[in-house]
Amino acid sequence: MVIWIIGLSGAGKTTLAKIIYNKLKKKILHIDGDTIRQMYEDKLGYTLKDRLINAGRISRLIKILSEQNTNIVVSVLSNFPQWLHWNRKNITKYFEVYIKTDLDVLKKRKPNLYYNRKKNIVGIDIKFNEPKKPDIIIDNCKNLKELNIIAEKIIKKLKLFN
Repeated sequence: MVIWIIGLSGAGKTTLAKIIYNKLKKKILHIDGDTIRQMYEDKLGYTLKDRLINAGRISRLIKILSEQNTNIVVSVLSNFPQWLHWNRKNITKYFEVYIKTDLDVLKKRKPNLYYNRKKNIVGIDIKFNEPKKPDIIIDNCKNLKELNIIAEKIIKKLKLFN
């Protein structure tokens, strides 16, 4: 099973993934998009081209791991519809979660990212492509308690490890 959690920076992707991971320890692997980026020492930047390369790396890695019956929760921005389509086509037992969060909320959560005048920020100067057909949409997760409830619902919905 692959649970693919999508959203802009600050939406709560990694937090939700860690909650799911902690509830299912020893039964699931957590892969974060930033970790994959750090794993390669080729110094990929944050341009649209570099992000596309990283997206392909993540999708292909997750496919290989899932083919070995590894259960995975992935937290990644996922801004490329072609890779989300590829995931659905190539990864069996794929479940897509989209955390939809207003940009104003994200700016309050991560002011250093959204107000620092850096270039290539998705949601600011790179358009964010919302996923077209996620299996579940979570609207504006505001607190950890809410994320715990959502994690439980996802686990129950997927009948994970019962």
